[in-house]
Amino acid sequence: MKTIGLIGGMSWESSIEYYRILNQTVRERLGGLHSAKCIMFSVDFADIERFQHQGDWSAAAEVLVEAAQQLQMAGASVVLLCTNTMHKLAADIEARISVPFLHIADAVGDCIQAKGCHRVGLLGTKFTMEQDFYRQRLAERYGLEVLVPELADRDRIHQIIYTELCLGHIRPDSAQALQTIIESLVKQGAEGIILGCTELELLVTPSVTSTTLWPTTQIHAEAAVDYALAG
Repeated sequence: MKTIGLIGGMSWESSIEYYRILNQTVRERLGGLHSAKCIMFSVDFADIERFQHQGDWSAAAEVLVEAAQQLQMAGASVVLLCTNTMHKLAADIEARISVPFLHIADAVGDCIQAKGCHRVGLLGTKFTMEQDFYRQRLAERYGLEVLVPELADRDRIHQIIYTELCLGHIRPDSAQALQTIIESLVKQGAEGIILGCTELELLVTPSVTSTTLWPTTQIHAEAAVDYALAG
């Protein structure tokens, strides 16, 4: 089994889910007392959030590159960045490590492609929904048309992520708000919804909507297990 390196802490609420899913998936596949071989470097999210909203992506890149290099030196065979938004800096990380980097959008794109879908909705932070680093990758590599909510809805989702989910607050009214946003995207032709923030699946579950969901934390972690157990 290969060792999985995790850049976590963005936020630690979803990093816990990565750890749980990795270990649960390995146990399901190998049985007995098996668990995942993994190493996590957890950053201080307050620093990352400040860099995000100041637009200081170069400073954020240095923090994440250092984390990835530390994981490689500690023996990681593959590196995962446990957040969707910070994949804006994926190329910076890949360029400065020599082990594979498992991109979250590729893991998600493979799942959507396997299901034969072509038009999908994307929920996430405003960075993920509005900038092209994520949507463009899905369009160019997987031929997907990616729909995002209207501006007011994007603001609401961003607020829910940063002021509620990243702080561990799960609110029924926010789940209802997201259900309404999802329904709007489905009416526009979305065949399913990418939960493009690792915290969103803490709130949006199949009990909230019958729409097909692609939970990125779950998908990314399972792809890491595929890699770790291959060969």
